[in-house]
Amino acid sequence: MNAETKNPLPAWLPYVVGAALVVQFAGLGAWQISRGLEKREDQRSYRDETGFTPWHHGQDVRPYQRLEATGRFDNEHQVLLENIIVNSRYGYYVVTPLLGLDGEPVLLVNRGWLEKPAGGAVDVARLDVPAERRSVRGRVGSLPRAGMKMGEAFNPGNWPRTAVYPSLDEVAAALGRDVQPFVLLMHPGDEPGFLRHWKPSEFGPGKHFAYAFQWFAMAAVLSGLLAWNYRKKRFAR
Repeated sequence: MNAETKNPLPAWLPYVVGAALVVQFAGLGAWQISRGLEKREDQRSYRDETGFTPWHHGQDVRPYQRLEATGRFDNEHQVLLENIIVNSRYGYYVVTPLLGLDGEPVLLVNRGWLEKPAGGAVDVARLDVPAERRSVRGRVGSLPRAGMKMGEAFNPGNWPRTAVYPSLDEVAAALGRDVQPFVLLMHPGDEPGFLRHWKPSEFGPGKHFAYAFQWFAMAAVLSGLLAWNYRKKRFAR
């Protein structure tokens, strides 16, 4: 006696899974378009040369906006960001806290790139900044980020302290005080600074739009396959 072979999976399950994938692919495409529009706006902001806006704590800012902040550099608590490569040479970004009014989070200022000495130790005297209150111009930026980070960000030791791709929270913990939610990329024409050539991410809006097209194309192809398979089974009955 031959037992009737039954399909253990319900007939509707492949369509539910396929529909979920279509929605996911379309969502990823929409996200890529959103990121592309953000990158386009970043590039527009970078090309804006209309002057520097006076900045104060709590003010809303946008990426690469040109700002002018006032404060006093904290010469005793500078951070050297490691593994920064410029022209195939290793070096550091020199990040110096700018102290504003009492009680305000400090503003981290990236003063530019300093080549790593052959002996490995940076001449601390090169990092010194005058203690008087000053105006600092620059663009709204962020700390450099790594695709994958392992271990502690900060190396133990005295100030200035070296760090590998720290977050703002990690810098705040090392400083023992709150920091502003962005980094000021010091204007190349201002001193005291080091090598500076700021520019938006090379992963521009065009690549995001291309990835969006691929995701939407995959959603369209999968939708077509689901529809074709459904019609085929329906008319085969």
